[in-house]
Amino acid sequence: MSTLQDHFLIAMPAMGDPNFDGTVTYLCKHNEDGALGIVINRLLDMHVADIFEQLELEIIDQRQAERPVLAGGPVQPGTGFVLHQADRRFESTLDDSAAVKVTASQDILQAMAAGEGPWPALVALGYAGWGAGQLETEIAANAWLSVPADPSLIFDTPFDQRWAAAASLLGVNISQLTSYAGHA
Repeated sequence: MSTLQDHFLIAMPAMGDPNFDGTVTYLCKHNEDGALGIVINRLLDMHVADIFEQLELEIIDQRQAERPVLAGGPVQPGTGFVLHQADRRFESTLDDSAAVKVTASQDILQAMAAGEGPWPALVALGYAGWGAGQLETEIAANAWLSVPADPSLIFDTPFDQRWAAAASLLGVNISQLTSYAGHA
C-alpha cells in the first residue's frame, strides 16, 4: 500500500460533506488501518490564548496567544493538536521524523505559553479520521485531490488562500473545476 502520510488532501468542489467543503487537510497518519488528518484552513472563533486560559497557563508569549485556533475536523472537537516543525521532543508527537510534526499533549501548550514552544505552530481542535480503505474509496470517487505537503503552506500561507494554494501545487486552478464529476 502506498501511503499519503505527509500529504495534503484538497477537497474537490463537488465535496458533499459540509465538514470538508473548501478544505485542505494535512494527513499526519495513513496506513492499512486508516488515516488521520488535521484541517488547516478552517478558523474557529477563538485564539490560542483561550486554550491557555482554560488550562490555567501563564501567558508569557503573546505572539503564540494571539494565533487563531483551527477546526481540525469533526472527530473529537475538544481534543487539541499542534502542528509544528520543532526538533524538541514532546510527550505525544505522532511521528518525530516527519517534516511537520503533530503533537497532542499538554506539555507543548505549556511550552508555547511560556515562550519556549515551537514557532511557528498551528493549533487545531478536532481531527478528520477515516477507517481502513475509506479514504481510498473517497479519492476514487473524486472527492479529494492529493499532493505532497509543503510546510510553507501550513505555516506561511494566509488561511483563506490555502485551498487554492494547495491545488496550485498540482498545477490546478481550483476555481476552474466544476462541482460535478464524471467517470470514464
